[in-house]
Amino acid sequence: MMRLPKFRYIAPRTIRDAVRARADAAERGAFVAGGTDLYPNMKRRQTTPGVVVGLARIPALARLRRIDGGLAIGAGVTLTDVAENARVRRDYPALARAVLEISTPPLRNVGTLGGNALLDTRCNYYDQSLEWRRAIDFCMKKDGSICWVAPGSPRCLAVQSADSVPVLIALRARAALVAADGARELPLEELYRNDGIHYLAKRPEELLTEIRLPAPEGWRASYRKLRRRGAFDFPVLSVGAAVRLEGGLVTDARLVLGGVASAPIRLAVAEDALRGRVLDRTAIADAAAAAAGPARPMDNTDFSFLWRKQMTRVWVERALTDLAGAA
Repeated sequence: MMRLPKFRYIAPRTIRDAVRARADAAERGAFVAGGTDLYPNMKRRQTTPGVVVGLARIPALARLRRIDGGLAIGAGVTLTDVAENARVRRDYPALARAVLEISTPPLRNVGTLGGNALLDTRCNYYDQSLEWRRAIDFCMKKDGSICWVAPGSPRCLAVQSADSVPVLIALRARAALVAADGARELPLEELYRNDGIHYLAKRPEELLTEIRLPAPEGWRASYRKLRRRGAFDFPVLSVGAAVRLEGGLVTDARLVLGGVASAPIRLAVAEDALRGRVLDRTAIADAAAAAAGPARPMDNTDFSFLWRKQMTRVWVERALTDLAGAA
């Protein structure tokens, strides 16, 4: 049985108290909301914070509110509440569908949208018990110096595999961050780095407080996920797709891949292939073909990485076909 290491738990009631507690803990601290990612990582000794700042008792993190025709979702709102929220289902149905693809109902009842957005990168050589990792020698991501996915790589190739992220980026979401020394907001896609170890462009002491979605304004989105099992499985390839239609033509498009790199990948060439065109079979095929190039999956998750690359074209085509059908 894997057991949690010893740590001190703090349960503040306000965002201000939470960020102060985290700042006081310095490098020994960590935030936790649902704990569905942090606590397993602690049991595997992938991280061993001495101070854990719990966020479950902060009402401001667990609310949904309207902003300029859009929606701000507190980082502490559970995945179940996101998926079942009437406004999310009406205005951002692709987000609701993506969230329902995460894990199982009991874990969605505990896990939060903010926690999923900040999910640790994953790898076959990293997400193992301490004894397993010690037996093969530790990897670059924790305690070692070699990336076992590609031993010649100068950086860790653990993969970003959060279901909510590709569709949130496709929906033009923004992230609100707060620390003891101030607050800032940035596009969600700028929150991620293509580095399996330093995968977030935020300081550890910064708290993600909200994910802010703009008004739909003609945008439609879809989400497609490739995985071995029909439930309770991480994506080995995912696609978040969104298009804005006016007069039957695509005036703008956003296509995002997940599960193939340490950060989500924007498919700019594929997006360009759609703009100014009717969303028909020809345009979809052209965009799907353009999407296959940037996808360079590594041998760090389930299935053959070569097959996963081939499936990029197929999954992008299916995601866009969903949008064509909705239109």
